[in-house]
Amino acid sequence: MHDVAKSISGVPTQTKVRPRRRGLGIAIGLLVAIVIFVLGIKALQIGKMMSSPKMMPSVTVTSAAVKEENWAPKLSAVGSVSAAQGAVVSAELAGIVSEISFENGGEAKKGDVLMKLDTSQEEALLRSAAAEAQLARTDLERSRDLAMKKVVSSAELDSTQSKFTRLNAVVDQMRSNIAKKTLIAPFDGQLGIRQVNVGQMINAGQQVVGLTSLDSLYVDFALPEQHLSKLTKDLEVRVRADALPGREFKGKLTAINSMLDPVTRNVPLQATFENPDHALHPGMFAKVEVMLPETKKTIVIPGAAVSYAPYGDSVFVIEKQKDPKTGKESLVLRQQFVRIGETRGDFVSVTQGLKGGEEVVGTGVFKLRNGMVVTINNDLAPKPELNPNPADT
Repeated sequence: MHDVAKSISGVPTQTKVRPRRRGLGIAIGLLVAIVIFVLGIKALQIGKMMSSPKMMPSVTVTSAAVKEENWAPKLSAVGSVSAAQGAVVSAELAGIVSEISFENGGEAKKGDVLMKLDTSQEEALLRSAAAEAQLARTDLERSRDLAMKKVVSSAELDSTQSKFTRLNAVVDQMRSNIAKKTLIAPFDGQLGIRQVNVGQMINAGQQVVGLTSLDSLYVDFALPEQHLSKLTKDLEVRVRADALPGREFKGKLTAINSMLDPVTRNVPLQATFENPDHALHPGMFAKVEVMLPETKKTIVIPGAAVSYAPYGDSVFVIEKQKDPKTGKESLVLRQQFVRIGETRGDFVSVTQGLKGGEEVVGTGVFKLRNGMVVTINNDLAPKPELNPNPADT
């Protein structure tokens, strides 16, 4: 009875365990199948992507033509404007200012009276000296008559003549002192700001007012000694001043110093400019360009087209390229290393790496790379200029 009961009780236990194991195996198999299916799909997608050609996205850029122009070589320097004729009018004698006959910043003509000092004392002394000189003249005439009659000796006549000459010299000196107390404009020019007032006691040498002729001015500058052989008188010189943006003044090289500066090894130079509207003033800072007579062919591009880098400057040349499969043409960039020369305004010269007629990217070169497909749009492209005049900000 015990065996029968044991056998009957064991059948249900085996029947419960086997279905659980079978269900777990089916679940694992389904999970493995799903993973294999997903991996297969991804493998097909990756294979398709690898087999299809890469298409780089098109980038919109501005373009600039590589031009060949005739540039005249020039030598650049900085200098200072100075007056061709200028002086500070000063008092030669001490005295009290009695009259000022000019306005600050006004114009003066040669011979105009600028200032007068009080001359009452000198005029009184002049009258006294003139009276003594008149008496000496009378004595001299009397002595001459007596000398002809042999009444007075020749020594007495000579003494009278000497006295007359001396007193006349005193009169001339007094008149000269009176004249020196009247300040006269020595030449035509523009006056500055007066430094004296009416009633003021001034000393000899006291500065009264500056007087400058602005019709013609000098610009003083210097260039390194290696350029001395290229310099000759009458070369064209162009000047721009920071105080006068957008204006350029043309003059001529009028003086080359005979000695070089032993410290800097520069040769001092001077150019002369006509200044009819008095726009330039002495003391102004000037940017100077000496134009050399010869010209040469120069490859020119905008300065914004150059990607400057420590390992070398480069530009991006725009070229047409045909797709070998579709036959469709597209614009592709080719990075070209160049050697940069002189800079003028917004342009730079290229001495090596480009030729006339090519087309390069004009702006935004820092975001580009070799082989990129581009589209040209010059609607908003900036216009480079040889003499740019940027607005103040």
